[in-house]
Amino acid sequence: MLKILSMILKSVKKAQARTHFGNFSEALLACKVLEAEQLKEVARQAAEAKMPLEQFLVQKNLVDPAAFTLAAAAYFNMAPLAFPDNFTINQDLLCGKSEDFWIKAKAVPVAKLGGRFTIALADPFNLPALEEVTHAAGGHIWPCVAPEKQIADALARLKAASDASNPALAMESIMKGDESELEVLSEMKTDVLDASLTSDEDAPVIRMVNSMIIEALKTKASDIHFEALEHASRLRYRIDGELVERPAPPKALHNAVVSRIKIMSALDIAERRKPQDGRFKIKAIGKEVDVRVSILPTVHGEKVVMRILDKANLAPGLASLGLDEYAYKAMKYAIEQPHGIILVTGPTGSGKTTTLYSCLQDLNTPNVNIITAEDPVEYELAGVNQVHVNTAVGLTFAGVLRSVLRQDPDIVLVGEIRDGETADIAVKAALTGHLVLSTLHTNDAVGVVARLFDMQIAPFMLASSLILAQAQRLFRKLCPFCKKPVDVNAELLRANKVDPAPFEGVTVYGPVGCPKCRGAGYKGRGAFMEVLPISPKIRGVIERGGDAEMLKSLALEEGMVTLKEAGMRKVRAGITSLEAAFEVTGGE
Repeated sequence: MLKILSMILKSVKKAQARTHFGNFSEALLACKVLEAEQLKEVARQAAEAKMPLEQFLVQKNLVDPAAFTLAAAAYFNMAPLAFPDNFTINQDLLCGKSEDFWIKAKAVPVAKLGGRFTIALADPFNLPALEEVTHAAGGHIWPCVAPEKQIADALARLKAASDASNPALAMESIMKGDESELEVLSEMKTDVLDASLTSDEDAPVIRMVNSMIIEALKTKASDIHFEALEHASRLRYRIDGELVERPAPPKALHNAVVSRIKIMSALDIAERRKPQDGRFKIKAIGKEVDVRVSILPTVHGEKVVMRILDKANLAPGLASLGLDEYAYKAMKYAIEQPHGIILVTGPTGSGKTTTLYSCLQDLNTPNVNIITAEDPVEYELAGVNQVHVNTAVGLTFAGVLRSVLRQDPDIVLVGEIRDGETADIAVKAALTGHLVLSTLHTNDAVGVVARLFDMQIAPFMLASSLILAQAQRLFRKLCPFCKKPVDVNAELLRANKVDPAPFEGVTVYGPVGCPKCRGAGYKGRGAFMEVLPISPKIRGVIERGGDAEMLKSLALEEGMVTLKEAGMRKVRAGITSLEAAFEVTGGE
């Protein structure tokens, strides 16, 4: 700390002796951040984008962060600072403000000398934030400028330390919260709900459940896991494919929380011996979402998994899926065909349904009749006739598909081909003038052919009906705010049988962690896709009952990109890390 204080004093003295600049452009030139011609061009682009120059430079990542910090410090006549990697914020310097206050202000209290606070700012151009920080510090501060990433890292460490030392804070805020933030739009047992709302004892439980769902929406979680352990309850959110643990309600309230969820889902609150499935619709933080509920009895109590089905997360069409040019053209051509079958493959949770819904969004026009058979219906699509498969009452995919074909459909979506009977009906439907879209569980696109052969589909029928097979995996995207260049891990490439040559001279990035990604280093997900269009040559091999190796070799000759190569392209583009890519494609 003494070293930092000494550095601050020296920096302040230097800052006081600096020349005053009339505008930020002068400071950029004086600090040699940009040449005159470069600055002129960037200023023109910023004007066209109707953005301030400093904001344009940061958002477009056009200058080195350290150089930008020096120029900003020179312009505002402030001291520039650089923190060591392990710099931690002294809790006594927070001026009684929460971590969230400092995160919002993008500022860090560094030291206090002679009753005056030294505050490092990531964005000195944000004058309202500077005013708030000055007011919090009692009006006496030495403002300095530091790189945004260093400030974000320091604040992330502060937030993590605070959460770790006070896990009960989140629950405490729930108990004091207001359940009006969330409105349940579809409930069957309104009489029971009304009774629970009038009970003061039950009100904290309602707030707990509401808070769980609201936090899941804010963090863009796909699932909420609430489970009973031997001596405690556990609450976890699946964010970008990873389960993240959060402070949970006390074990004494576990059954009450589960009962509240059952009431919202119109389930039997007295039944605790059998699994139950339900769903409800809510309105919260300005959006309406469906929530699918699964309840499973376990040794220590019932476990609840709530799947968040937010239509806002649906891609509006194929173009928004981020496909490479080869995959996009192949998929676009396939869905424009009048008849045939398109099969999307991959493990559970790989985004197959999202891809198929994207296709339906492009196909959904008033002049076509689209019918789906799904188990369950995940998202309701306007203009599409969706049927919920219910095997408990004998309504199977095969049974629904037979009925669907008597409804004069143009396009049919079958949620999943699980058996030979469903496969046979789907292939025959494709042969008789319908466009059929469905999913299978195979490791790669070529595996579709062998899988359907195993389901007793004749080679000539498959060759005549199959238009395209596709395999996909979901990967975690690097957080664009904190990712950093890393050395290429040659050993990891060799272990996964990847040629290191294409990585020569390429900048590869890795995760860091910052407040915007909640310390994970990753933010959002995308898909690796392996697309196999059925060309005349491939059709001929299928008709002759050709093996998978022959099909794959021919597909690669025709330009197919494998899942692993699709992953490596995303790594070289800086979208994900090597480790994240191999998480989902390493064994392919």
